[in-house]
Amino acid sequence: MRRTSLLCVPFAGAGASFFHPWAALTDGNPRIVALQLPGREWRLSENPYRDVAQAAAGLFPAVTEEISPGDRVAIFGHSLGAVLAYELAHLLADRTQADVARLFVSGSPGPWTRRTRRATGLPDEEFLLRVKEFAGYDHEALSDPDMRQLILPTLRADVEMHENYVPSTDRPLPLPVTAVRGTGDDLVTAEQTGEWAKATSADFTQAEVEGGHMYIAEDPGSLLRLVDDALAR
Repeated sequence: MRRTSLLCVPFAGAGASFFHPWAALTDGNPRIVALQLPGREWRLSENPYRDVAQAAAGLFPAVTEEISPGDRVAIFGHSLGAVLAYELAHLLADRTQADVARLFVSGSPGPWTRRTRRATGLPDEEFLLRVKEFAGYDHEALSDPDMRQLILPTLRADVEMHENYVPSTDRPLPLPVTAVRGTGDDLVTAEQTGEWAKATSADFTQAEVEGGHMYIAEDPGSLLRLVDDALAR
């Protein structure tokens, strides 16, 4: 079976290193390609994006360096990463000869659905409480005052980018989409997950794995088995 590269797009506040342990769970197939946004880790000194389409366009050169014409690739994104992955999938379909096997979106309503309860613009403490409420997940670095001040500007930019997102096109993707949700996700409903069916003119699959909104931090193995099964088909 031809090897597939899985392009992994970070969620709000996360960097590429979140996905590095996944490589040990896949034994190289799919090959994990962790994409890095500015404003974090080795790109900490760069200004973070505040617009999803611009962020996807900014990631695009790094993606094209990782693949060759005719390569088989898949894309994964969770929450903010889902809409970034959606925009990136459009760029790959429109501008490259890559064989984009499937887009995997997770923890996200369809790209046309916007949050009514927002965190953008709140004072720091309220902002962090709202983000924790949304995610059901509290990164340990945010409990350290120095680290929090380092992380907060990028996290704010990511949340603003997500909450203000408007899709760059209404045209459905010409490639299959799998939309995944944690069974205990209090932020995204099963019905909202199903909205992704309208984002593709090809095959659509909806799936659930055990866990809450941030199930990928709790048990990435369940997701990767789902990805492996979908790509094998």
